Amino acid sequence: MLIITAPGQGAQTPGFLAPWLELPGVAERLDAASELAGCDLVRFGTTASADEIKDTAVAQPLLVAAAIVAASALSSSSGGSGGSGGSGGDVPADAAAGHSVGELAAGVIAGVLTADDAMRLVAVRGRAMAAASATEPTGMTAVLGGDQEAVLATIARHGLTPANVNAAGQIVAAGTLAELDAFAADPPAGARLRPLQVAGAFHTRHMAPAVAALRDAAADVAVADPAITLLSDADGAAVTTGKEWLERIVAQVAAPVRWDLCMRTMADLGVTALIELPPAGTLTGLARRALPGVAQLAIKTPEQLDAARELIAGHLAEPDAHGHGHLPEWRLIVAPASGTFRSGADQQHLGTVVARGAEHPVAAPWAAEIIEWLVEDGDPVSQGQPLIRVQHPREGA
Repeated sequence: MLIITAPGQGAQTPGFLAPWLELPGVAERLDAASELAGCDLVRFGTTASADEIKDTAVAQPLLVAAAIVAASALSSSSGGSGGSGGSGGDVPADAAAGHSVGELAAGVIAGVLTADDAMRLVAVRGRAMAAASATEPTGMTAVLGGDQEAVLATIARHGLTPANVNAAGQIVAAGTLAELDAFAADPPAGARLRPLQVAGAFHTRHMAPAVAALRDAAADVAVADPAITLLSDADGAAVTTGKEWLERIVAQVAAPVRWDLCMRTMADLGVTALIELPPAGTLTGLARRALPGVAQLAIKTPEQLDAARELIAGHLAEPDAHGHGHLPEWRLIVAPASGTFRSGADQQHLGTVVARGAEHPVAAPWAAEIIEWLVEDGDPVSQGQPLIRVQHPREGA
């Protein structure tokens, strides 16, 4: 089983798109994408400096366009000119996933939305997140190593959010600069802190204005159900409807990225090969430790396309009658906010998180059968922390 992945913000490097412009039709695709994004993607991907492409409003459309172009080159219909791309659903893969903004490229690969609509959405997303970052001094700090529970507890104690939980020993804390300074003075035992050069606290409550802007833009987007298995950063779940995927994409701007849970689902699905689209390297690096035995390829230049096609030929699974392969039978329900967990009364209303006098409901998308409680009533929890493992009720139960 083969999964194609798309990286998120921070993966970009100066000039990474230059070799891709040598492929027939790519310049035309990027020109069309540039009009939709409102910025010159060819220049930013070839001659712009590292400082220029750190700009959130530039980096996000640049990353999505690059992933779509490379994915198109893998498909049987690659090489055409004109628009920035079609539905993308003909890319040969069993599954797709994207880290943060990479989820938009993954949605194109899975046939949920067109490449043009992805570029329209990412343009709004990038500008709105940049604007939200400018309202208050915020930032992000990578936490490397340490006991995960202790790291999450310390992050919560300082009022921060675990904005990215990428893998064991790789968590990113985000919040105001004052909160981050206090965190640096009182770090988790055994952990190293590395401040990140980013414009704001992405995937936290500080991005709420960007959620509203993206929701307005998403109202005009037509979506289809995924043609292949499509994983969500929110909890690693395989999303089966385009409507739910779009709702998650909007909410994800202000919610933690759980790439660790995506990789857990990849293991449960039986993924045997992982391809990362350009600018590649970050996600294959995470998979190297978390998914031992899984073949990996980070596509950096078009010279690696033949190797990618060989990997696809050797690992692409036979689809089942529904076209999705085997979907996991469970989902993780995560904390909607940091606070104190209080258990609920029934299988759909699973509990609440109480924080500063407010109650945030913890609910399943259907009347769930609980497989495992990961917290107890009264436990302190961090936003994005897994609370309960659930599955659809068994037939006849």
